[in-house]
Amino acid sequence: MSCKSTKVAPSVDFDHSCSDSVEYLTLNFGPFETVHRWRRLPPCDEFVGARRSKHTVVAYRDAIYVFGGDNGKNMLNDLLRFDVKDCSWCRAFTTGTPPAPRYHHSAVVYGSSMFVFGGYTGDIYSNSNLKNKNDLFEYKFATGQWTEWKVEGSLPVARSAHGATVYNDKLWIFAGYDGNARLNDMWTISLQDREHACWEEIDQSGEIPPSCCNFPVAVCRDKMFVFSGQSGAKITNNLFQFEFKDFTHIPTLFWWTRIPTEHLLRGSPPPPQRRYGHTMVAFDRHLYVFGGAADNTLPNELHCYDVDSQTWEVIQPSLDSEMPSGRLFHAAAVIQDAMYIFGGTVDNNVRSGEMYRFQFSCYPKCTLHEDYGKLWENRQFCDVEFILGEREERVLGHIAIVTARCQWLRKKILQARDRQRQKSKQESSEESDEGVTGGPRDIPGGSRPSGTQPLLEVSIREAEAQPFEVLMQFLYTDKIQYPRRGHVQDVLLIMDVYKLALSFKLSRLEQLCVQYIEASVDLQNVLSVCENANKLQLDQLKEHCLNFVVKESHFNQVIMTKEFEHLSTPLIVEIVRRKQQPPPRLYSDQPVDIGTSLVQDMKAYLEGGGLEFCDIILLLDGHPRPAHKAILAARSSYFEAMFRSFMPEDGQVNISIGEMVPSKQAFESMLRYIYYGDVNMPPEDSLYLFAAPYYYGFSNNRLQAYCKQNLEMNVTVENVLQILEAADKTQALDMKKHCLHIIVHQFIKVSKLPNLRSLSQLLLLDIIESLATHISDKQCAEMGSDI
Repeated sequence: MSCKSTKVAPSVDFDHSCSDSVEYLTLNFGPFETVHRWRRLPPCDEFVGARRSKHTVVAYRDAIYVFGGDNGKNMLNDLLRFDVKDCSWCRAFTTGTPPAPRYHHSAVVYGSSMFVFGGYTGDIYSNSNLKNKNDLFEYKFATGQWTEWKVEGSLPVARSAHGATVYNDKLWIFAGYDGNARLNDMWTISLQDREHACWEEIDQSGEIPPSCCNFPVAVCRDKMFVFSGQSGAKITNNLFQFEFKDFTHIPTLFWWTRIPTEHLLRGSPPPPQRRYGHTMVAFDRHLYVFGGAADNTLPNELHCYDVDSQTWEVIQPSLDSEMPSGRLFHAAAVIQDAMYIFGGTVDNNVRSGEMYRFQFSCYPKCTLHEDYGKLWENRQFCDVEFILGEREERVLGHIAIVTARCQWLRKKILQARDRQRQKSKQESSEESDEGVTGGPRDIPGGSRPSGTQPLLEVSIREAEAQPFEVLMQFLYTDKIQYPRRGHVQDVLLIMDVYKLALSFKLSRLEQLCVQYIEASVDLQNVLSVCENANKLQLDQLKEHCLNFVVKESHFNQVIMTKEFEHLSTPLIVEIVRRKQQPPPRLYSDQPVDIGTSLVQDMKAYLEGGGLEFCDIILLLDGHPRPAHKAILAARSSYFEAMFRSFMPEDGQVNISIGEMVPSKQAFESMLRYIYYGDVNMPPEDSLYLFAAPYYYGFSNNRLQAYCKQNLEMNVTVENVLQILEAADKTQALDMKKHCLHIIVHQFIKVSKLPNLRSLSQLLLLDIIESLATHISDKQCAEMGSDI
């Protein structure tokens, strides 16, 4: 079996100085690998090397190197090489003395060498001479030479199942198992100068991960990440981030942070379930986690963590994927834009010799939430003013966003708008009456510049400004900013937000608040939170606090505090009764309503839910399309500048992309991208929209990258005529040439398409000319003899 070298459609650099013309679209047609496709490559033949687990793999140039592990009977120390271009296996050339057979070691690449550290050695078959190691070996790829580094001075304790990585010319070793206990120490050694190299223990600070083993580490965005692993009998799904802050004047400042897993607070799917024996690799701004043992199962879904947005998601594999089965103690490495996974232990404790390839995508991130968040922060183009509480504090907002996200506020806005219209009618009537008697009258708001409307005032007595602003932030971004964790005032603020979420029927915000508060309750603030929950009649939170207080490990500490003495008598009685006789636990199998997301709400709004709040008309070839100014301005600097500087008097804007007017279908695809970030569209739409990010000033080139890949991979006989028309209209010359190439080579099939009859005369002539060029002299002679 052989496979060709393949590549994914590359992302496009976003250069705003580039011309708007689609003529600058340069396409590369095949052979591309489908994004997010798993592909099974030739397995390692038993004559080359045994099936194995607990081994390591590293990537160097266009090859994967496999070292060590165990085959179920013996430990190994052979070195295998897999060429990713030829998809072929061989034994790597070696000289010198290799490391002793071992597993659960680590291996990294630095320069043109592989470095192997530690691991577990001995004869597992006879159960003799078993021990952990702390030796360090170098393998030079150019010469095949194995050399052991003899390092003077203090050494890390011998270990296996640890994490290792390279950063800033140094090898970093973290945690592992020493044969008696799990570790969480960290050591580093410079790999630049073998003669003067020495091990240095790192003085770690911050939220240091617990002692653990059988976990992966990966470096991304100049930070090291550790996910999950075994910590004694406990397995968690925590993600920790390590800052490489090596200041010369403070040489020991290295900082750990635990990244919160309260995923709803970030508006994202949950993290992977707890596991060990999995792999994690970094590519672009993402970490990819695969496999491992998770609660007695071997899952095979691929989880992706976005380091920038701090969100998890499960990657949906392409339809033509050859998925690997679940496994643990396998190994993974990245070459260019793909991940390679080899070996591991699969069902029934069987060792694997399989190699799989996963094709990454490298699209720019979606900026939908950030763009709407900036609209909220800048308060530009606000058209509604909320008057809050007894003190009548005022908070500005945008009708389009608020009415898309919250039905309760939508009703309030409609009622206020009706009152404003009634008032305007009444004032107009009074003006007319006074005009008859010749008494001119001042018009309220008459001094406003042309084209601006007075702010709609909406009174909400049940809300105070501070919690309402947090709620508004959620409406625009699907998130709430993390307040200071555990601080009483911040927790009480989120409780007020929770009360509003219940009143306004915002299920998603309810869940955010509950998760935050429950995660923030501690021994110092639990009584304050409990008392406030009791006052606000927030029964779920009160119940959580009572259960927290009566825990065996908490109760004595809580009742000895001064806050307990000042607690209201009914609450003290309730706590004592709860301690004496805990109520039976009630389990509900009802699914939690997490409400609708920003994307879902904006989709519904575009599809008709926001029609009565439209305040701008977009004209496409004279055809009107109602839209919303605030949404267009949030997502496009072109519209933002237009509405800020020279808003058209008639409230109508002609739509084009440079000199070209897109098709109605392509225009609808662009509106879907603007309103809720959708990038799915027919390939012909992608031709029209390729230059849209430049012309309309979108935050990044995400849309363009999708358009390019869509065009390169999805031109078929069925859609080739539509794409030919779009290419002709947009002057995308290489795409037009590609379409004509497909048409002449598949002409019998194309000739039966109904769209052929609707092509323009000029395009039909282009097809005839291409056919004539394609037909050889011999074929012409044969056709002539038939006549």
